Amino acid sequence: MAEPPRQLPLELPHDEALSRDDYLVGSSNRAAFELLDRWPDWPAPVVILAGPVGAGKTHLVEAFKTETGAVVINAGDLRADLVDGLVQAPVVVVEDAHRGVDETALFHLLNAARQADVHVLITSRTWPSAWNVALPDLMSRLRAAAPVEVQEPDDGLLQHVLVKLFADRQLQVDLSVVDYLVVRMERSLGVACRAVDAIDREALAGRLKISKPLVGRVLDRLQQETGKPSPS
Repeated sequence: MAEPPRQLPLELPHDEALSRDDYLVGSSNRAAFELLDRWPDWPAPVVILAGPVGAGKTHLVEAFKTETGAVVINAGDLRADLVDGLVQAPVVVVEDAHRGVDETALFHLLNAARQADVHVLITSRTWPSAWNVALPDLMSRLRAAAPVEVQEPDDGLLQHVLVKLFADRQLQVDLSVVDYLVVRMERSLGVACRAVDAIDREALAGRLKISKPLVGRVLDRLQQETGKPSPS
């Protein structure tokens, strides 16, 4: 029998829910969620949120920004002349500090924030000890910050995240298919997002129901694209 014709998936918009209520909490991210949720009752004026790529830092920061009115800037975009404007917000979030940051600008930001009674949240994949900080005074400030970590999601959290991602696309998927996906994919929320997107496209293109065989084909293709083996 001839295979049914594939249709070209249209780029239909779908809104990923990134509010506080949509943030799924498990053992891997509970400490970070609870600390940010306590704002402004933090143990230190500066908090460093560290965790691997795909651990959910972006969603957590987006929810935090919505709840607090924080201003968010990428570490690579931070300049000294921006600091006075940034500390007009109640909280300043500096994202991806592991990629590199102007140390003088960051030191100026921490000083200005302290004077203005403003909190600073710094996100990174690694801790400051791995940033090769050259300014001793800056390193001293970073050591005094409150550290909190997010880890790769466990199976339970990953299952709930996948259900949510499918629901964001108005897709109802059998839980056995979700479980099949959980045990075969890399432990990363970022990978979960890419996998759901690819599965959605494959099902739409082939006018197919989302099933274990379809999910298996998609994971194999993603594995070939990334060069990373899927867990067996």
